[in-house]
Amino acid sequence: MALERRAAAKSGPAEPFRCGAIAVIGRPNVGKSTLVNALVGERITITSRKPQTTRHRIRGILTTPDAQYIFVDTPGFQTRHRGALNRAMNRSVRLALEEVDAALLVVEAGPLTEADRDVLERVPAQTPLVLAVNKIDRLDREQLPPLLQRLARERDFAALVPVSAERRRNLRELLKALRGLLPRQPAIYGEDDLTDRDERFLATERVREKLFRLLGDEVPYGATVIIERFEETPKLRRIYVSVVVEKEGHKAIIIGAGGAKLKAIGSAARKELEALFGGKVYLEVWVKVRGGWTDDENMVARFGYG
Repeated sequence: MALERRAAAKSGPAEPFRCGAIAVIGRPNVGKSTLVNALVGERITITSRKPQTTRHRIRGILTTPDAQYIFVDTPGFQTRHRGALNRAMNRSVRLALEEVDAALLVVEAGPLTEADRDVLERVPAQTPLVLAVNKIDRLDREQLPPLLQRLARERDFAALVPVSAERRRNLRELLKALRGLLPRQPAIYGEDDLTDRDERFLATERVREKLFRLLGDEVPYGATVIIERFEETPKLRRIYVSVVVEKEGHKAIIIGAGGAKLKAIGSAARKELEALFGGKVYLEVWVKVRGGWTDDENMVARFGYG
């Protein structure tokens, strides 16, 4: 349970209930997913040190006594690579901005980059926008005030909030700034809901996360994970997934010598899924080759992107 949810429960609601959706946007690798997980209080969306780990829009839900925040975690907006997969992810960002009540732009603590400004320009003028300046723990204290002053000149932000997602600093201040932008309406999701995604999706994402964390730089970007079978009994979930890659060489890398790398990926994912689902999991992972799938619109759509 999130720190903010516990803290709010002590004081009780002071104003009419608010509920709304907030698109969490930014260039790749600025910490959007880490921030969403910190705000929700659970690891809803996968993370890694590699950019472009997030590929889908995922809703992380935080409910307090006086508000329900629906954080729409989006892929990092990609400007350099134009394949079908990246086009689908960019469409996902644009659609998210059309469907929300407010936007949260996440940038790293420092001057805005060209990629940051490219994302900023895509936020409709009528959409209330909060700027979260992440990774402030990397700055000396005296560097922060002049940085915030420079950033404030970039746009008429509803609020600028310096945060550290990893260290959970200033998250209450960020929630306070966002709450005022949400419409007054009842909750959309249940009080205990943490995400809109089902167990099948969460299972594929945990396996895909291990590809990013346990493999080199090239392979994970040409890989996706699909469910072949998902069987649930009172005592066990049996999950069969396929890792789809573009090249035979990538298949060999994922399998590893004597199958050791694939076994490590499956074992790490299974342990996390057991903790996530609160029960025993049998996980079986295969690897398939589908050449050129990341630049094939039909295959990208069939694998659930866009």
